[in-house]
Amino acid sequence: MVRNELGLSNKTICDWASFCREVLIEWSVKRQGKIGGKDMIVEIDESKFGKRKYNVGRIVEGQWVFGGICRETKSTFLVPVEKRDKDTLLQIIKDKIEPGSIIISDCWKAYNCLQDEGYQHLTVNHSVNFVDPTTLAHTNTVERLWREVKLKVPLFGRRKKHFLGYLARSMFLMAFEEEKRFHQFLLEVAALYNPLHPPHPQS
Repeated sequence: MVRNELGLSNKTICDWASFCREVLIEWSVKRQGKIGGKDMIVEIDESKFGKRKYNVGRIVEGQWVFGGICRETKSTFLVPVEKRDKDTLLQIIKDKIEPGSIIISDCWKAYNCLQDEGYQHLTVNHSVNFVDPTTLAHTNTVERLWREVKLKVPLFGRRKKHFLGYLARSMFLMAFEEEKRFHQFLLEVAALYNPLHPPHPQS
């Protein structure tokens, strides 16, 4: 539509899409402190963004994303990952979640070390129930987060190399009400590409 209405080339459109992704990635990086805190609950989970052939069968392609949300503040993090092993996920948890937080997860073995890392850790076995009958632990909040994020990530034409940008866009859309988004986006553009302080030309 943009190409037909404005007479722009595909390359120009792709370049501007990249500029917009850069703005949103920069915004997401600036706002990303640690979430949670002492006795605050953070739900964590991994989800695969992919498509099924003819909507049935195994997932044939996609991107794993590790995420978390604090129940009390609704602060979130979303990180694309290539592996879901202990070392990868633990480093992200240390980078993104305050020590002393109560972390709730499923029973994925990579999380077994959290109690030894300064976190309180509760689990729920999803193959048995959705809420642990003893601790009442559940991951409903992070499951709702996945549903909302997946509605905002493009279904068609997406590229794995752009996934960080897709996630930043999703977080931006969730952070601002619809009538405020465009104004906030322009503020972020001005902050990143400040006309009063242009970047030095490369030598």
